[in-house]
Amino acid sequence: MKRAAKWLFAVLMSILLLAAILLVHTWYFKPLKIDWFYGRVFAAFALDSPEMLSSLHILPSWADFYSADLDDVSPAQDTKNLNALKSDLATLKSYDRSGLDREGQLSYDTLAYFLQIQVDGERFRDYDFPVNQMQGMQSGLPDFMVQIHQVTNKREAENYIARLNKFSRKFDQLLESLKLRESKDLVPPQFTVDKVVVQMKGFIAKPSMENILFVSFKDKLDKIPVEQLDAETRAQLLAQADQAIQHSVYPAYGKLIDYFSALEPKAKGNYGAWHLPDGDNYYAWCVRMHTTTDMTPQQVHELGLAEVARVGAEMDALLKGLELTDGTIGARVQHLASDPRQQYANSVEGKQAMLARYQAILDEVNQGLGPAFDIRPKLGVEVKAVPEFSQATAPGAYYQPGSIDGSRPGVFYANMRVPGETPKFAMRTLAYHEGIPGHHFQISIAQELKDVPFFRTVIPFTAYVEGWALYAERLASELGFERDPLDNLGRLRDEMMRATRLVVDTGIHYKHWTREQAIRYMMDNSGMSEGDVTAEVERYFVNPGQALAYKAGMLKILALREHAKQALGANFDLKKFHNAVLSHGALPLTILERVVNDWVDKVKKES
Repeated sequence: MKRAAKWLFAVLMSILLLAAILLVHTWYFKPLKIDWFYGRVFAAFALDSPEMLSSLHILPSWADFYSADLDDVSPAQDTKNLNALKSDLATLKSYDRSGLDREGQLSYDTLAYFLQIQVDGERFRDYDFPVNQMQGMQSGLPDFMVQIHQVTNKREAENYIARLNKFSRKFDQLLESLKLRESKDLVPPQFTVDKVVVQMKGFIAKPSMENILFVSFKDKLDKIPVEQLDAETRAQLLAQADQAIQHSVYPAYGKLIDYFSALEPKAKGNYGAWHLPDGDNYYAWCVRMHTTTDMTPQQVHELGLAEVARVGAEMDALLKGLELTDGTIGARVQHLASDPRQQYANSVEGKQAMLARYQAILDEVNQGLGPAFDIRPKLGVEVKAVPEFSQATAPGAYYQPGSIDGSRPGVFYANMRVPGETPKFAMRTLAYHEGIPGHHFQISIAQELKDVPFFRTVIPFTAYVEGWALYAERLASELGFERDPLDNLGRLRDEMMRATRLVVDTGIHYKHWTREQAIRYMMDNSGMSEGDVTAEVERYFVNPGQALAYKAGMLKILALREHAKQALGANFDLKKFHNAVLSHGALPLTILERVVNDWVDKVKKES
């Protein structure tokens, strides 16, 4: 017996040793299998991003090692991340692609494209503006704490407080990064500097116990049953959160305010990417990255002019049918939008009614998509107002994905700063884009994919993601969900906005347009309110090229659908087309085209 026990012990130790050697080899050297490499790439990235782990919520509670920490945003971490990208790309290319099956090659090509475009932009690594009026860290971090960090027990509450206490460290890292950019003459536009100073001063103007970070924390604690958290412990936790806001959060914002106040003399003027060092090449890279095409800025500009003319003709015909014939398209649409019957009141009751209407639109379309989809997400979506502290500079709406484990639904955030900025006839299109069958469908379906490397479920390609959402607006109309001509005008208004983006974004960053010139062009053509147009244009200044992705992606999906219809004739099935588009996760447009063409060829062979 002793000899057998010794033999068994030796075998077990040998297995453990081999497993340890294999683990070490997989982590530090080229993994034996490419799927192990994919897992390593994602794991290494996730381990460096506790905030992403909180957002995805993929690990069980007993494995929560990250919820008391925040991401490192120092220049040293940026260098580490870039070196990892280059190393991962080299390792990926060392595998034999020809030996992979079709799905294996799709994973290979998708990751290769993502890594290569990032590496191609190495010399532009500091060209972004991490503090801006749209989605900078000064608003994004509080939003993360409020919307993402869950508090369902004492430990999670303590982690929340620990993160509040680390605001000062993260803001110091941010300041180091901002000063590095400043030394390279990478200074944001004047309006950005002015607006973020106002935004941050407003954020810390309230007493700590009235700040959203404290109020939301208290709301979360209030939802924990008394038997799980006694009154004394609640009081202690609230006192600790109050102290953290006073001694970590507010001083961190104070430093950032001082920095931007001192930066104001250097930020004289509102210029596009062309004004930055090597700005033309930077913008050309932005166009390639966001559209996942080889289009040049000039080609995008010309495409935009053609699309503005095409959509404008449709809008003009519809407006004339409503006996609106005088003035620009934008002025006529604004005339309709200003009708009190098209606006919810700027009151608590009006805002609640508007949110309820959005939810009703989503519920209706969700029930009627049977003819177009047989893949549906399991995760639900709900409508919420954009947090008050970021309403002034946030877009009209945006989508926040739910968690991987299904514990947190997707959320369609609608901006309630002035409800009348979004007329009633534009609400359906907005709901279809952000919710169903737009972002919520596509992103949730991707997150629920099985039998693919995990990175395929979360990897972002703007042209695919936003292109699908814009396609979803048109699809909902085609399926009969916009029976009122005014609703169709709302759809065309939003499509016109995406068409004008092609003109305006390239105008700002490639053709040296001024901020005022860009605003006037969008006002004349889109029919959006001046407040919305101003927010849109200022968004383009701080995120070059991103706004081009919508139309680029939509036009590609429509072209692929038309190609499939022509090639398959009576064998074309809209459900199956959508399966081909949605069942692989986000893809570069060039790879999406190959996927759809492969599906068309397969149907031809089977029919």
